[in-house]
Amino acid sequence: MLEIAGLNAGYGRIPILNGVSFSVAEGEVVGILGHNGMGKTTLLKALIGELRATGGSIRLEGRDITPLSMARRARAGLGYVPQGRQILPQLTVQENLRMGEIMRGGVSAIPEMLETFPVLKPLLARPGQALSGGQQQILALARCLVGQPKVLLLDEPTEGIQPSIVDEIAIALKHLQSALGLTIILVEQDLHFIAALASRVLIIQRGRIIATIAPTALADPAIVAEYLGI
Repeated sequence: MLEIAGLNAGYGRIPILNGVSFSVAEGEVVGILGHNGMGKTTLLKALIGELRATGGSIRLEGRDITPLSMARRARAGLGYVPQGRQILPQLTVQENLRMGEIMRGGVSAIPEMLETFPVLKPLLARPGQALSGGQQQILALARCLVGQPKVLLLDEPTEGIQPSIVDEIAIALKHLQSALGLTIILVEQDLHFIAALASRVLIIQRGRIIATIAPTALADPAIVAEYLGI
């Protein structure tokens, strides 16, 4: 579904990604773990096109999307939920959801997303800024998913939200991955969350993928200490 080869990216003259290469199969959930500042968020920004790659290639279903803008990558099938949610605070929940499907035609996916995330149903007329952090995270996820992406890029979806909401998000993502064959790349520091969803976990250090481990390995303190210093 997605193939990244020799990807380089950075900020100005500061290189962050140094030849990142990996592939993700259709319907697979791949986790990305690493210390802060190792390139996790930069990787997602380079994949969605917010940050221009300085080398390497990104192929979606065999098509080279490296030169495409963010908007064209979204139309091609990439969806992105950034760290910090970035919902539109002045708009209602309903309006935020409509913004998520602005570039796609056909039957609206909003009713389906409201069934997947029923907590949003009584909140449709409420402005985004009036929601709790957990509700905003669910809205950001649902807004992305109404665009019906083929690949979902998630950056720290559990950050700063309560455990019950984290569990709700995990259940919803498992359902979507199973029912729709959704492909997910998940940057996350919650080891339990990433272990529950991912089929494998890539370790990134200094802008390079240095290891691939099984999710079960995250229960081994020696492995966690070796790669994450936790």
